[in-house]
Parts: sequence; C-alpha cells; structure tokens
Amino acid sequence: MPHSIVRPVLWAALVGVLVASPAVAEDKLPNPFAQEVLIKTSLLTLNDANVTGNYTVLHAKLAKPFREQFTPDKLKQAFKEFADKKIDWEVVAAKPPIAIKDAKIDGEGVLHLNGFFDAASTHVIYDLDFVPSEGEWKATKLEVNLKPVKTQ
Repeated sequence: MPHSIVRPVLWAALVGVLVASPAVAEDKLPNPFAQEVLIKTSLLTLNDANVTGNYTVLHAKLAKPFREQFTPDKLKQAFKEFADKKIDWEVVAAKPPIAIKDAKIDGEGVLHLNGFFDAASTHVIYDLDFVPSEGEWKATKLEVNLKPVKTQ
C-alpha cells in the first residue's frame, strides 16, 4: 500500500449503505454489539461492491429516499478510486472496531459512529451516520479512509 491516504467519500446526500441488525431502529443508542454489526456490515457491503464492481446489493440496502435518488451507477462512480486501486478491506471482519469518538444520536436522530480498524499495515478509518429507515438503522453517510501504519 502506498504511503498516502486513500480517501473516496460519499457525503450525507450521496451515501446510504446498509442496514443494521434485525432489531427495529429506535431513538436510543444501539448497544456496542449492535454498533459493531452496523459498522462491519456497512463496510463489508461497500467492500464487496468495490471488489466486484457490482453496486446493486449496496444500492438495495440504502434507505428508500437514497435508493430513489442514487442509482448503482452513481454509487460506482462515487467509489471509483477504491475500485480502480483494487483496495480490499475485508480484514475488518476479523478485527474489532476501535471508537475514536463516543457513539451518539444527535438532535436530528442521526446515529454517529467514528473509529478505525487496526490492520497490520493499514488503519481502516470510518465515519458513519445512520438514521432509522424502514424500521432499521441505515447509513446516510459513509466515509472510509485508509491510512498506512508507520513502521519503525
């Protein structure tokens, strides 16, 4: 991995990824296990889309307003840099997320989850927002950065 930060981003209006646990999304903070499920399933669904070039499943997991606004092709363009560089972060499946901010629900009902996964040579840094949609937590922002770990 080169020594630069790879940083394709889909901001709130452009993003929507995945869904949470089978539990119904509420206005209360999900427990740590449910937060980890949200984080990992969101990142792994995006990773699968980037690796395969097929953004249909990612699109299907968007909240309805985002599905109506953003096609799979628009999602593919938004994450083109990851796909072009053949970046694969499936290692997050085996690692625990490390929070860099406390999880919180803001005054508009948005759940904010921020942190990283400590992989051997790279940190997978995430900034995710979720809202209750169709009875589940679904992402409204998905920002992923890859940062090489400095070795001594």
